Amino acid sequence: MTPELDLNEANTRAEFIEEHLRESQWGERHTRHSRIDREHVISIGKLLGSGQRASTRPADFVLLYKGHKLAVIEAKRIRRHPTEGVQQAKDYAALLKIRFAYATNGKQIYRIDMLTAQETYVDRYPTPEELWHATFAQPNDWRDRFSTTPFEDKSGSWQPRYYQHNAIEAALEALINGKDRILLTLATGTGKTAIAFQIAWKLFHSRWNVKAWRGDTSVDRQPRILFLADRNILANQAYNAFSAFPEDAMVRISPNAIRKKKAVPKNGNLFFTIFQTFMTDTKDAAGNLTPSFGDYPPDFFDLIIIDECHRGGANDEGSWRGIMDYFNTAVQIGLTATPKRDGNVDTYKYFGEAVYTYSLKEGINDGFLTPFRIKRIVSTLDEYTHATDDEVLEGEVEEGRTYTEAEMNQLVEIEDRERHRVKTFMNLIDQSEKTLVFCATQQHALAVRNLINRMKRSTQPNYCVRVAADDGKEGERLLSAFQDNEKNIPTILTTSRKLSTGVDARNVRNIILMRPVTSMIEFKQIVGRGTRLFDFKDYFTLYDFVKAYEHFKDPEWDGEPEVCKVCNERVCICEAGDKPTPSIRAPNDCLQPPKRAKVKLAAGKADKIQNLISTEFLGDDGKPMSVQDYLQQFYTALPEFFKDEEELRALWSQPETRQGLLDGLQAKGYAAQQLQVISRAVNAERSDLFDVLAHIAFSLPAKTREERVATHKTRIYQGYNYKQREFIEFVLGHYVDDGITELAPTKLKTFIDLKYQGIRDMPEELGKAADVKKLFVEFQQRLYAPL
Repeated sequence: MTPELDLNEANTRAEFIEEHLRESQWGERHTRHSRIDREHVISIGKLLGSGQRASTRPADFVLLYKGHKLAVIEAKRIRRHPTEGVQQAKDYAALLKIRFAYATNGKQIYRIDMLTAQETYVDRYPTPEELWHATFAQPNDWRDRFSTTPFEDKSGSWQPRYYQHNAIEAALEALINGKDRILLTLATGTGKTAIAFQIAWKLFHSRWNVKAWRGDTSVDRQPRILFLADRNILANQAYNAFSAFPEDAMVRISPNAIRKKKAVPKNGNLFFTIFQTFMTDTKDAAGNLTPSFGDYPPDFFDLIIIDECHRGGANDEGSWRGIMDYFNTAVQIGLTATPKRDGNVDTYKYFGEAVYTYSLKEGINDGFLTPFRIKRIVSTLDEYTHATDDEVLEGEVEEGRTYTEAEMNQLVEIEDRERHRVKTFMNLIDQSEKTLVFCATQQHALAVRNLINRMKRSTQPNYCVRVAADDGKEGERLLSAFQDNEKNIPTILTTSRKLSTGVDARNVRNIILMRPVTSMIEFKQIVGRGTRLFDFKDYFTLYDFVKAYEHFKDPEWDGEPEVCKVCNERVCICEAGDKPTPSIRAPNDCLQPPKRAKVKLAAGKADKIQNLISTEFLGDDGKPMSVQDYLQQFYTALPEFFKDEEELRALWSQPETRQGLLDGLQAKGYAAQQLQVISRAVNAERSDLFDVLAHIAFSLPAKTREERVATHKTRIYQGYNYKQREFIEFVLGHYVDDGITELAPTKLKTFIDLKYQGIRDMPEELGKAADVKKLFVEFQQRLYAPL
């Protein structure tokens, strides 16, 4: 083999591929604004538990010019076939929304055009200008201007994740192509506000405005941008997130400011408000009451960004629709966390199909969102039929009627039932972890708050608080304290609907559902309260008392909707007309609640309520799976790692090959935490992982670690002197107590330090350091040898 053919992949990249790229003028030294991004990380790896992640997905090279990702290159070592990396290159190009992909072994270059599907060998890489013109065949002045404005990177501390970059580019390309109604659909917690900020940043610094965009070249000014939300907390979050803009360009529109100045503010470029403020009546010149947004000229704003746009306004009678219609000359960008579903069809009809979508499933699998577990809790009192020995304390109940989950706490209140539920989840959760509890009504949230505070172990008076519409500014203050990751009080918030969307509390570890959720859209939003990443947060748990998990079994949860069979459109244009227009009301406009009956259960009944609790996990396909399904999936994966018991035993007996097997399992998504779950599922928590694997794969009995040591002790100690046996017994004691991690090679020094305070103080009978290392490996072989 020639030295050239013996080059590994890293040296192939350095000595051949990068040289070819320099010959094609790539790199800032050769072509201004061009960059070779090496080991470009696409995803950071799904969270697996215990601080571990699945493998990252890095592209070998991504070529950027004027801020645009134009090509991806997948490299293989020089003696491999040049097209071995084709599929990886295609996969990465698809994720990064790049037209051109290349596979190479350093000698030959293979090009894939993702748009035309043409594939061919080429002699060289294109220059930055050649690749730019191949990607953007039609020149566009706005694209050129946007490209001269880099992202605001917060002094190098922020770089867009791949999907954020895709969303920003998709929105700007839609603008370039003349689209004035643009929808971005990204899962909660993926940074939609950051995306909106970067879009606004590029438009502001490129002096984009609607009149110039529509062809009036005499207009040269920075844009006026309105960020419109439906809650003050969301408008405030956005205002703070846009703080990199000049202070005099930022305007927070509030009712008090309008009343004080008797006019709406107009000096600025970035305006933040809630639609309720814009709907507040003011008097016109004739003394007639008109909505305050009417004080602005209809063409005042160039761009309107509508946050959480699925929550109302897109249908003809919606509260936001009047605002959007009034400013209809402005480009309007809608931000939503939910793909097209029955509950938000008007949103998609108004904006059209999303120009970019990034789902919850993708976010979790990429490692940018936190996975979750589902605990389903079914009790013997989920529904209620009145019995004559139960006491009606207030109101009336209907004899013989069964009150369903949806009617509980709406028509009938049973404190004993709610106390049982609160006691159940308080015993299940870690009471020091931040938790959201969703209740049927504001009054129910108050009752649940009181029950929690009576049962808590904490001595803090504000351990659990209610945050609901009626709590006003005090509720906002408590919510801000809850969101502060430096504070642990309040720890639990109870609410009805106020916190189901748009609240950025990254350290939420538990979500408790004590009211039915009938909307898939709202359900996804509630789940989104827990998906944000936080240090040492491997997953969060959804405690489901109300069968909301059934929403997961809806095929809508996974992927985009099918093309409509009637109108042949993905964004169905025949669906909305067949259904009544949903009523839209401001979030604080609460309907008069029905009169409720209060019931006290007969003596002893509350103590007899029984629970059935089951745990589910979220699979890679975005759907929940039971423990049994999880075990079956694991069983199916095992033949990839060993074919029979003998091979498993050989791998497990040697610390190094055992670690290789564990690394392989982790790469498949079975890290230490998942393996612990599997051990518990087969009632083998005290067993060696070897016995768990052998039990699942070959139906062998799963003996405990203590039993394994006892049955192998004679063989283990055979031929060793007293001091050697004493040391082995010391190590095995830790193994029995704490498991297989105690037999890792890295533990040897720890054991020597624990028992002898260091290598120098070891007894002579143990031998030298190399002898002890040999002993450590050798006794493990005996521990796993067949009897």
